Amino acid sequence: MSVHYRRELVEAKFISSVAQWGSASELREHLRICPQGYTCCTSEMEENFANKSRSEFEGMMKEASRSVQVTLTSQYKNFDGYFQDLLNKSEKALYDTFPSMYGELYTQNIKLFKDLFSELRRYYRGSNINLEEALNEFWTRLLERLFKQLNPQYHITDEYLDCMVKHSEQHKPFGEVPRDLKLKATKAFIAVRSYVQGLSVGSDVIKKVSQVSLGHECTRAIMKLVYCPHCRGMSSVKPCNNYCRNVMKGCLANQADLDTEWRNLIDSMLLVADRFDGPSNVDTVIGTIHTRISEAISNMQENKDSITAKVFQGCGNPKISTKASSGEDKKRRGKTAPDDKPSGLGLEKLVSDAKGKLRDIKDYWVTLPSVLCNERITAGSVNEDRCWNGMTKGRYLPEVMGDGLANQINNPEVEVDITKPDMTIRQQIMQLKIMTNRLRNAYNGNDVDFQDASDDMSGSGSGDGCPDEVCGKRLSKSSSTRQPGTHAIPNQSGRGVNGASSKSLPSSFLIFLSMAVMAMQYLWR
Repeated sequence: MSVHYRRELVEAKFISSVAQWGSASELREHLRICPQGYTCCTSEMEENFANKSRSEFEGMMKEASRSVQVTLTSQYKNFDGYFQDLLNKSEKALYDTFPSMYGELYTQNIKLFKDLFSELRRYYRGSNINLEEALNEFWTRLLERLFKQLNPQYHITDEYLDCMVKHSEQHKPFGEVPRDLKLKATKAFIAVRSYVQGLSVGSDVIKKVSQVSLGHECTRAIMKLVYCPHCRGMSSVKPCNNYCRNVMKGCLANQADLDTEWRNLIDSMLLVADRFDGPSNVDTVIGTIHTRISEAISNMQENKDSITAKVFQGCGNPKISTKASSGEDKKRRGKTAPDDKPSGLGLEKLVSDAKGKLRDIKDYWVTLPSVLCNERITAGSVNEDRCWNGMTKGRYLPEVMGDGLANQINNPEVEVDITKPDMTIRQQIMQLKIMTNRLRNAYNGNDVDFQDASDDMSGSGSGDGCPDEVCGKRLSKSSSTRQPGTHAIPNQSGRGVNGASSKSLPSSFLIFLSMAVMAMQYLWR
């Protein structure tokens, strides 16, 4: 049922009540919200109107937030589907081409390849995985297995393999592929993961804030704005625009305080989206992982003799195996897997559309009062000299308040306690700060999930960009990429680079404990 339809029902009941009570000028019952004087309303009707206005306003808030939430949710689904599809196609291409190209070199190591893509997928979905370590582990296991398979005439022990791996940086059996893929893949995955998490966090913030209940003073102010003219026999007179804006700014004071961090989040997401192209092109990097693995294997096959000689030189000659097998299938040499690079046109369109929609919702919180007034409450043209100003029909004289809680100290329409911010909204502001910090680090290719609280505060910034020379100063120099577990809505707690935040936990805990003790002492006085 629409707001306007519900209002028509209320007016119908109101007219019925007036008919029962007689003419408006005969009723003078004392009212608690509407102006005193001649009135058509009883205190009971006034209370009913207050309840109606409360539910209607909450409905308007949810309806206004729903469009933004739908935008972010649809963008999340689009990007999440695209990135996962890229990874799935690369994995499928590996399974389709490697059997004929590498024979037993593939079939005996299929679990190794499946584990790699599983780790990449888990990392993208938010699991607590160090991506660099996962890639290093893959290349180490692959080198050990291939070396044994390519040299079946030798008895190669685990100790011998350890020695070989230690010398692998010198003789580079896979060429430059492992280093190059690790560099590009980590940046690409960090960017796409943080971006979809940003979309998810933004949607979650909108949802939770839309569920914040109205305060008593706000309910009174909205009832006075919408229904008190009915009680004065002015049901056709619309509220003055500035009067409506002051009521909305008072009622949505806490919500407006989200503006700074909301803008920072949007700006950071726009920056990260720019990282989807360029040297670490997401389409190329994620969509051709199978090609790079094939390139590495082919390089080791083609340089088998020189690589083996270098290993023997560094680790000694292994014993001849009594179970040696010629295994022609194991020696099969294949060409590098076809390099079917994605066109990138799909991602380019996705990014272009997303940027436009993100910019459209960037000022959502500070424009919300005007949107609610112009599109819902005072929809249509209003004669500012003959509108409802809260007392009678005439011009509204008070100035319009600024945005945010602190600016409502002198709001003439809503009594706002600026010393008591809404805690749910404060929590969402912190979530936005944390996510913005992740995104800014992702922009520089750093997988930092949670830093010291002071870094989070200083990282709120103005949101006007995050160039390397600025953001880079706040980041850890470690190359670790370990991140705490997250899911569709990212988990906001966890460890930072090399567990930096875990080292700061004791001091933070002691501070918290000290404050708790002081509070208890104060209460017991």
